[in-house]
Amino acid sequence: MKLQVGKSSLNGQVLIPGSKSHTIRAIAIAAMADGKSVIENPLISSDALSAVACYTALGAKIDTSDDSRWAIEGCGRNVTAPDSVIDVGNSGTTLRLAMASAALLKQGSVTLTGDDQIQSRPVQPLIDSLNALGGKASSVKSNGKAPVEISGPLIGGKTTLECVTSQYLSSLLLACPLAQNDTQIDVTLLNEPDYVQITLDWLGWQDIEFENQDMKKFIVKGNQRYSNFTKTIPADFSSATFFLCAAAIVPGSDVTIIGLDFSDSQPDKAVAQYLKDMNADITIADDFVRVKYSPNLKGIKIDMNKTPDALPAMAVAACFAKGTTKLVNVAQARVKETDRIDCMAKELEKLGLGVDQTPDSLIIEPRRIVPNKLNGHHDHRIVMALSLAGMVVGGCEIDTAEAISVTFPDFVDLMKSLGGKMELMR
Repeated sequence: MKLQVGKSSLNGQVLIPGSKSHTIRAIAIAAMADGKSVIENPLISSDALSAVACYTALGAKIDTSDDSRWAIEGCGRNVTAPDSVIDVGNSGTTLRLAMASAALLKQGSVTLTGDDQIQSRPVQPLIDSLNALGGKASSVKSNGKAPVEISGPLIGGKTTLECVTSQYLSSLLLACPLAQNDTQIDVTLLNEPDYVQITLDWLGWQDIEFENQDMKKFIVKGNQRYSNFTKTIPADFSSATFFLCAAAIVPGSDVTIIGLDFSDSQPDKAVAQYLKDMNADITIADDFVRVKYSPNLKGIKIDMNKTPDALPAMAVAACFAKGTTKLVNVAQARVKETDRIDCMAKELEKLGLGVDQTPDSLIIEPRRIVPNKLNGHHDHRIVMALSLAGMVVGGCEIDTAEAISVTFPDFVDLMKSLGGKMELMR
């Protein structure tokens, strides 16, 4: 599909859907809990539905017939091996979190795979830790990537983990409470630590016993259980990022984003502050953010190690600032659905920008922007980010736009409700 985008002006109020990070963690915990749990305001997206299918295959019973309330009958610690391969589609979060969950198997094995992008993303450090903790995990193609074959049982013990992505650590933290013995995880590198904090928040809500030593060492007590729960999923700051940035750069815009909880651990809440530091006209309150068109944005240097998912949208915002913007310390953005540093550099160059990149940074030098046909690289965040530029300059067409459904299927409709001129074309 192609997304055609014209010059726009955004005005009004928008409610952001539920968090992907929280939704998938809620599914994983409910699936491994005893009894029936209810997830309210779940994110309805391809990624979330991949997690539903995955944990259903591992033994949970999940009813998604009501879009506002998902009911999950957990299998406790009795994870079961499915009859066929589990395909997680494009959901890297599901793949990594489910790898340790699958290592709880007492009998049989499971093979986890995904689409071409998933099969290009590394998981060897997590494979090594699962093997160190008593499970049996291997890369089917011996390349440190999916497909992966996993069996149990996860016993516990000690492992050292280098987390280019925080999902390796979150995977272990979610499964190790159900291991036979205590587990010690020594962390030598941790990117995106706030995503681990989201996982720790869930463990805390579940009264799971663990010790966190400054995010460098974790000790998790074994032989614990998850309890059934009812919980409302907070709004997704990663999705809100596109509306925050759009309102700041699209002339004539005045947008209020509601439902955001700044007490939540989601790291992308920092985007509001990034924009404020760039001189955006932005008001941050307890439960809403109001952003007006900001013609005097200034280029700044931003350490994005905690917020790699925000890189595409912030790169587009930087195109309309005065002076150079440097998005730094974010090497992990190269191993997302795509190499987002390289992909954004290529697409921004098509728009006439001066762009440079290093192994861990993206540097944008604003110039006169021209419309063009752009490649979304089958990456939901790149497609949505490029659409923001299209609403400023008009006349842009972005391919592979079907990728939006991975995390934000309502994106186009919500932008149009504010006045965004964009249409999905087959």
